[in-house]
Amino acid sequence: MYESELTKFIREYLEKHPEELASQQQGRAIWWDKDAATRTPPAPPRHSPKAGGNEYTFEPLSEKDQ
Repeated sequence: MYESELTKFIREYLEKHPEELASQQQGRAIWWDKDAATRTPPAPPRHSPKAGGNEYTFEPLSEKDQ
C-alpha cells in the first residue's frame, strides 16, 4: 500500500515525540471538544426579506417640479 513521504515523516515523528500527541489533544480541546453547555449557541437564522409592500413606489412629479 502506498504511503507518501510526508505521511511517513509525520508518523515517525509522532512515534519519537509522544508529547506532541498530548499537546495536540490539548489544543483540540480548547477549540473543538466541548459539551453543549459550554458551546457558544449558533446565531439565529437570517431569513431573506419578503417581497411585497417594502418596495419603493414612484410617485409622479407634480407639474410644478417638471
